[in-house]
Amino acid sequence: MKFKLLYILTLVFVLTSCSSTYYQVYKAETGENIKNTSNGLIYEDDNCRISYDFWKNGGSADFMIENKTEKDLHLHLEESYFILNGIAYDYFQDRIFMSSKGTAASRVKRSSNKTSLSGMNIFNIWQTNSKTLEDGAEVAISSGAGVSYREKEIVTIPAGTAKIFNEFQINNQLFRDCDLYKYPNKRQINTKNYSEAKSPFVFGNLLAYSVGEEEALRQIENQFYVSAITNYPEKEFVEAEREEFCGDKGSSEVKYFKKSSADAFYIKYTKKDRDPFQH
Repeated sequence: MKFKLLYILTLVFVLTSCSSTYYQVYKAETGENIKNTSNGLIYEDDNCRISYDFWKNGGSADFMIENKTEKDLHLHLEESYFILNGIAYDYFQDRIFMSSKGTAASRVKRSSNKTSLSGMNIFNIWQTNSKTLEDGAEVAISSGAGVSYREKEIVTIPAGTAKIFNEFQINNQLFRDCDLYKYPNKRQINTKNYSEAKSPFVFGNLLAYSVGEEEALRQIENQFYVSAITNYPEKEFVEAEREEFCGDKGSSEVKYFKKSSADAFYIKYTKKDRDPFQH
C-alpha cells in the first residue's frame, strides 16, 4: 500500500513538474553598418537614423526612421523591400485602408491574474514592456461611418520627426534541427550556432529615400542573420515577481523574460500530446 501511494505521488510530481510551454529563441548578428546599442539596433547616416528591435513573438521587423535634416525626408515605399532568404517583399502593396469615425473599442483580458508592465520602448512610444510576457486579449470594435484612403507610395517624414513602419514578421514557424531537443528539460538545453553562409534566416531591408526636392534616390541596405537558436522550457526562460510601480508593490505577479534583447526574438509553443518527435 505504501509503495502504491509513493508511486502515485511520484507520478503526480512528474506530471506537474513537466513544462508544457516552450520558447525557441533566435539570436541575430548585424551588418557592419549597424550598431548594437542599449537603445536598439541603430543604422545612421548624415540624413537619417533607423532603429530596430526584434524582440517579439515571431520576430518584429518593425523599424523607425528619424529625419535628422532640416528638410522633408521622403521614404519611397515603391522602391523599398523587406528581404528574407533572398526573397524581396514589397512595402508598397497599393492597398486601400478604412478609417472609422465614432469608433468604440472594448478590451477583454483572457487571464485576470496577470498584469503587464508598461513603459517607453526604443521608439519612445508608450507600450507594454518588451520584457514582459504578452497578456492575451480580445478587442471588439464597433463603428459608424468610415473613410477609405489609399496607401501612399511615398511617405514624407518632416524635419526633426520620426515615423514607425510595421509590416513584416521574421519567422513564426518552429525551426527544427537534429541538435535541438524540441521539448528540452534543463539538462537538454543546447544552442545551435550558424555562420552567415549557413544561417537558416538572412533578412533585412533595402530602403530608398530622398531629401527635400532632390530627384535622385539614396539607398540603404540593412542586413541581419540568425546566428544561434536555442529551445527553452518555460521555467528556464520566464520568471514571475510582484508588480512594482514607483516603489509600490501590487498583489499580483508579473511574468517576465529572463533574457531579452533587441537583437533577438522568440517563438512560444506548447507540447503536443503524444508527439513522437524529440527533435
